Amino acid sequence: MNIDSLNDIASAIVSPGKGILAADESSPTIKKRFDSIGVESTEENRKNYRNMLFTTEGVNKYISGVILFDETIRQQSPNGVPMVEVLNKAGMIPGIKVDKGAKALANTSSETVTEGLDGLRERCQEYVSLGAKFAKWRAVIKIGSNTPSDLCLATNVHALARYAALCQETGLVPIVEPEVLMDGTHDIDQCESITENTLKALYHELHRQRVVLEGTLLKPNMVISGSECPQQANVEEVAQRTVACLKRSVPAAVPGIVFLSGGQSDDVATLHLNSMNANTNDLPWKLSFSYGRALQAAPLKAWAGSNIDKGKEAFMMRAKANGEACLGKFK
Repeated sequence: MNIDSLNDIASAIVSPGKGILAADESSPTIKKRFDSIGVESTEENRKNYRNMLFTTEGVNKYISGVILFDETIRQQSPNGVPMVEVLNKAGMIPGIKVDKGAKALANTSSETVTEGLDGLRERCQEYVSLGAKFAKWRAVIKIGSNTPSDLCLATNVHALARYAALCQETGLVPIVEPEVLMDGTHDIDQCESITENTLKALYHELHRQRVVLEGTLLKPNMVISGSECPQQANVEEVAQRTVACLKRSVPAAVPGIVFLSGGQSDDVATLHLNSMNANTNDLPWKLSFSYGRALQAAPLKAWAGSNIDKGKEAFMMRAKANGEACLGKFK
């Protein structure tokens, strides 16, 4: 494990004004996205769509890295160039999703644990050989009347830490993603409390498993009202509560925090990130983004299966907006 190299990669990903494009949708998820625009989800169409995003000229000014799905990291562009090489030439760092998804957690009624630890060392070694520099693993935490349970938190943070340790052993920077879902009627107080408990449990376990925090990144949810809560917190409150929660929970050794959008609209996710960066100073870590839908919804609709120029234009606009939000300069 070369800690200096891991820290260099993590720091480069959260360079000022830059963040991550999460393009790691599974086949069922990308099919839903394509269905929404009436385009068949074939391997060729998926390749053409992602190649459109990756080859948007100048987007590396705002996008530092891209999380790929297993299919994509093995593909070649329409011009016969490996996708990893396309990203490298464009000045973006290739990453890879390595988890196998959230599955039902035994002895609970509705909670999940993320699987994918079996064979992970060997898969990480292969992904390194294919050109990946960082990885991502997502845990799913649901807020309900009796959830999350201690069992759910313990099993998920244990898996996140094992994943992170294996990544560092093989030379990948692990992004740890403990997502507290915004689905539900809970208020922002509940979200803040559960997010704080989740993050504290995660960093306790990362320490226990000897993960070096300087070579990691955190991908958390924002502290936000539940999607069905009648009282929705405004942008300023979300920003303030999120930063306060992170200050109590995330060690200063972590180079950066790259938020997930988690069902927020494009504009709202950008406004929240912008407010955090515009109204806080001297934080120990960079605040950036690792957005999927919040970066892709507009270019997907503009592309519509064939309009590459319009798709690239829409992607550039979304990337620029979020890059500016990283600096607190989005208008």
